[in-house]
Amino acid sequence: MPYKNPEDRASYAKYEQKPEIIKKRAARNKARAMLMKEGLVHKGDGKDVDHKQPLSKGGTTKRSNLSVKSASNNRSFARKSDHSIK
Repeated sequence: MPYKNPEDRASYAKYEQKPEIIKKRAARNKARAMLMKEGLVHKGDGKDVDHKQPLSKGGTTKRSNLSVKSASNNRSFARKSDHSIK
């Protein structure tokens, strides 16, 4: 992907290339590939693979921990009345 702004390249190198970030991205890609083989998701279908127990909370990429959700449902968070995240 070409970078329009040199600052974007610096932020990518600083964050996206960290070993822990690479490991998490690989786990997400593995989960999506598993469900693509089953025919539950397709490229560009607007669906996300959801980890029932998030990877950040100790979840795994086993099939029993995965489900398919719409992108808007998977990326939204429950909010309090003051619009902060619960």
